[in-house]
Parts: sequence; C-alpha cells; structure tokens
Amino acid sequence: MKGNIEERACEVAVHIIETKATVRAAAAKFGISKSTVHKDLSDRLKTINHALYLAVKEVLEENKAERHLRGGMATRRKYKGDDAS
Repeated sequence: MKGNIEERACEVAVHIIETKATVRAAAAKFGISKSTVHKDLSDRLKTINHALYLAVKEVLEENKAERHLRGGMATRRKYKGDDAS
C-alpha cells in the first residue's frame, strides 16, 4: 500500500480497532511488513492522532496478553488435529 504515510497509519489503526486484528493480520491485509505496522502505530500515530493511538494501544496490549494462549491453541491443533476453540 503506497501513498501517504499518515493516512496509512490511521487506516491500519482503524482496521485493528474495528476487527481486533493482530499486527501480523493487519500487515498481511495492507501488504506491509509487521515492523512497518509497529512503526506506524507506536511512533507515527502518536504524533498524528493521539486519541487513535491510545485506542489502538489498548487493542495491541490485549493481543499481546493473549498471544501465549493463541500460540498454545495453534500448537494443539497442529499435533492433535482437533479444533481447540
């Protein structure tokens, strides 16, 4: 996704807030790297739109707290073949 960096940062942030997407999922959707998503959300967005930054920060912290659970479920599905929902 080429174009205005500030615009991209806001679009990615809104997507993550609305869908509770992970950084990896957002990067895949927008065709950018995970590090670019992090840079957009943690550095650029803070100065562009602070309110949006605070909202997306909450979602990212929630995703980070749940990361170990999602990893465990993925491993379970991989080795047992069951749906660990």
